Amino acid sequence: MEEKKFCSGIEDDRLHEECGVFGIYSYDGNEVASTIYYGLFALQHRGQESCGIAVCDTNAPKAKVDSYKGMGLVNEVFSSEALDKLKGNLGVGHVRYSTAGGSTRENAQPLVLHYIKGTLALAHNGNLINTPELREELARTGAIFQTTIDSEVVAYIIARERLKCGTVEEAIRLTMDKIKGAYSLIVMSPRKLVGARDPFGFKPLCIGKRDNEYIITSESCALDTVGAEFVRDVLPGEIVTIDKDGIHSDTSACLSGHKTGRCVFEYIYFARPDSVIDGISVYQSRLMAGKYLAIDHPVEADLVVGVPESGNAAALGYSMQSGIPYGTAFVKNSYVGRTFIKPGQKSRESSVRVKLNVLAEAVRGKRIIMIDDSIVRGTTSDRIITMLKEAGATEVHVRISSPPFLYECFFGTDVPERKQLIAYNHSIEEIRQILGADSLGYLELERLPQIAGGLSICMGCFTGTYPLNPPEEDIRGEFQE
Repeated sequence: MEEKKFCSGIEDDRLHEECGVFGIYSYDGNEVASTIYYGLFALQHRGQESCGIAVCDTNAPKAKVDSYKGMGLVNEVFSSEALDKLKGNLGVGHVRYSTAGGSTRENAQPLVLHYIKGTLALAHNGNLINTPELREELARTGAIFQTTIDSEVVAYIIARERLKCGTVEEAIRLTMDKIKGAYSLIVMSPRKLVGARDPFGFKPLCIGKRDNEYIITSESCALDTVGAEFVRDVLPGEIVTIDKDGIHSDTSACLSGHKTGRCVFEYIYFARPDSVIDGISVYQSRLMAGKYLAIDHPVEADLVVGVPESGNAAALGYSMQSGIPYGTAFVKNSYVGRTFIKPGQKSRESSVRVKLNVLAEAVRGKRIIMIDDSIVRGTTSDRIITMLKEAGATEVHVRISSPPFLYECFFGTDVPERKQLIAYNHSIEEIRQILGADSLGYLELERLPQIAGGLSICMGCFTGTYPLNPPEEDIRGEFQE
């Protein structure tokens, strides 16, 4: 049965990334659990529902995996006592956001698998599109599933392939021939740390180094947090293995001459602004989006403001291009987790105000340009516009640093089905009227490759054209990571 999620007005009209991953191998034998903890802390924006850490000692005669995971934020799940019990110089961690049907402790990661060859711990960011077929195939040969996530399917296939070949990285390579969709994986075997990125490069993955330690993680900001230097991005389709002999690369799954499909929303919204993904600064991407909005959708106003947090850099870019002053109009309560929708419109509106409030002194008597990263259902934007006008703003002109959402995402971004997308059923002018904005402008579609530095990107949620064919049925609520 699908689990219905209840969250605040701010949350239910925001896109969500699926998760973040962090792995580390210490050649000096240093215990790594605390480093993973801080790495996950830096990746908290990628998932707030559950988290976990699994570690092992590469020098121990028999591989033993210590793991701990739970529901909640990183600092809520892990105490110093819990971290002290995680002994090992090799480890992997995970933060997770789930969509319908998946918010349970059983679905928290890393997944730890015990099988005839030993142990595997797996952390996965993304979403497979052929999960039902793979799951049925495994079930028919005796697999018993403990979770409802596609990551468990990946773990089972790796374990089965490992029985037929000599190394875990070979097993991962064979697994990549079977799974379809978006994935950045980190797999911990008793003596190795392996990272793999799908051939289209939907989800980010990078390599770092700190003294005599190697790190594989979702974003470079996590490397900065633990004092590691950025080495390079993992290539789309690449498998990177870190073992006692150093770091090794297998690029046989890379698509030669094929267009990749990086998720453009990493640059618009998901990633932290201090991250650099595939050589492109997230902060600069957002600045550019704002500048393009000012060029393509100019308007006379007194102040440019961003909806925290991802709207801020785009608002600054709009200000720089237009010459209209940049300011702060919102105070965000960073200490509020998920709040629950209560019956009645007043309760829903108050739940928005719990997380976001307007600085009346900043907006009173002014024409405001409000920059946000996206409009999904429209249920948040109209309330924020109302709050600005109630605080005394004379005009509110809305600019969105992405094009209108017209299609679902099947590759790990929580874009709802089409009928829930406000732009699918309404023209831009109709959306403007629904929101109560004085004007509305979206980022033009042709600007997306420009803000991504010319990289080949996936624009499926805007165009309906995906790097690979989506499933015929929407399976995201049933098998989702």
